[in-house]
Amino acid sequence: YTLLLASQTNAISATLYTKLSFNPIDDFVPLSLIGREPGVLVVHPSVAAKSVQELIALAKAKPGTLTYASAGNGTSLHLAAELLQSMAQVELVHIPYKGSGPAEVDLMSGQVEIIFDPIASALPHVKAGKMRALAITTAKRSKLLPSLPTMAEAGLAGYESAAWFGFFAPAKTPSAIVDRLNKEIVAILKQKDIQEKLTAVGVETIGTSAKELDTLMRSDMVKWEKVF
Repeated sequence: YTLLLASQTNAISATLYTKLSFNPIDDFVPLSLIGREPGVLVVHPSVAAKSVQELIALAKAKPGTLTYASAGNGTSLHLAAELLQSMAQVELVHIPYKGSGPAEVDLMSGQVEIIFDPIASALPHVKAGKMRALAITTAKRSKLLPSLPTMAEAGLAGYESAAWFGFFAPAKTPSAIVDRLNKEIVAILKQKDIQEKLTAVGVETIGTSAKELDTLMRSDMVKWEKVF
């Protein structure tokens, strides 16, 4: 069997594009969620805001002037900022890049002011003082930055945005095969060495039932359709 390692991009694509060559629900069978990669809301040190609420106040005082970088249109980092704008009712200027690396470089040089960055990428720059971290995007705090509040704790109740990764199989894969693959994937994700490797790149391992991944896919499609 050929398996697919997919991300929330499958759910996002269904809301961004009117025509796709695949159906994210009908063409795949969920196996297990692997984990989530938290994002971090960071700003250039020159930005006056030192908290999420201060950043929102600044954006409302200067609508359409603060710039935020992303790793490209439709990426999880782009969506995280769009969700912030939607929930906080602010207007930011989107500057899409071809990947988070170039976006980080321009943020640190002051070319842009805001970015939602993967936690593993942002961490060394935050510690070096080249970026100021304001909040984490997941519902719970990250072990990599335990002192950093979540967006919800920082004042945006209900905010949650994180890249997730999961395994899928082709549609009509026999249920016995789905059950066996799920069992093996979840067992692998419980191994300490696997968890350590994923943590090192900023992914918090989870491991779920096939049903839970299916529910996540469907709920994300509804969530991001409202944002766009």
